[in-house]
Amino acid sequence: MIADIFFLILGLVLILVGANILTDGSSAIAKRWGVSDLVIGLTVVAFGTSAPELVISLISAIQGNTELAIGNVVGSNVFNILVIIGVTAMVMPIKVERSIMTNEIPLVVLSSLVLLVMGNAPLLDGTASTMLTRIDGIVLLMFFMIFMRYTFTQAKSGSAPSEDGVAKREMPMWKAILWVIGGLGALIFGGDRFVAGASGVASQLGVSDAIIALTIVAAGTSLPELATSVTAALKGKTGIALGNVIGSNIFNIFLVLGCSATVHPLKFNGIGNFDLLVLAGASILFWLFGWFFKKRTITRIEGALLAICYIAYVTRLIITAS
Repeated sequence: MIADIFFLILGLVLILVGANILTDGSSAIAKRWGVSDLVIGLTVVAFGTSAPELVISLISAIQGNTELAIGNVVGSNVFNILVIIGVTAMVMPIKVERSIMTNEIPLVVLSSLVLLVMGNAPLLDGTASTMLTRIDGIVLLMFFMIFMRYTFTQAKSGSAPSEDGVAKREMPMWKAILWVIGGLGALIFGGDRFVAGASGVASQLGVSDAIIALTIVAAGTSLPELATSVTAALKGKTGIALGNVIGSNIFNIFLVLGCSATVHPLKFNGIGNFDLLVLAGASILFWLFGWFFKKRTITRIEGALLAICYIAYVTRLIITAS
């Protein structure tokens, strides 16, 4: 138990340090390449912070632990929206550009709805078991390729936003790349150590794999996104904060589950319709909060509401598991 607690603390420290230098490095690269912070958040940062989910889900799929593979992604995406967007908005209200509302966030909603439909395939084709087949995995990967094509098209046509006309000393490219690599490494290793410690503690408490995946593992693998988004928001770079969550959620479903299901079909087992509906509902709520109420801004009150929804979700999981 002491070793597990040590891993928790070590992982958290590495995640926080990694998030800070990753934000600095990716911002410097965005500025030099003439690419917007949003695109960097949707690609480099999102892929890096989704790496723990990818590794854990792939290993779980290969080992036949499908509850952990699917629950990790579903729980992480719910955490990303309700906790990360919620906490980030409470730290600093998030302004959402119109293009993000009409292009990127609908893709988050689409990914959750696609997973919901695939999770209810037995109702559509009369099969007995609920699972993501290899064909489903290939379909998800096709969605991912379309998303990446769209993102790179946006990168070519976009330009880096000015920073209030103030000339700032640029970070050397070699240092920016080193910061990104070092930050990603710290995030991945820190996330791995955190999950190892948290899973060890949870296992000793006799919690099921599905509950561990939806809560502790999901929160642990999402800590890089949380740290990166909050750090970016504090630095006034809400484009990275928002793009990080959007990109991570799309990566998790289309890439992580796509790869995992292609390697080994994934049975949903303990991951039920309630969890998939919560994910779809959170995605829609994310979109609605961005559109309405205060000129495409997710306010502190709305952020608090998202966080409360997550607390209610986890409470329900704990009650049903006991």
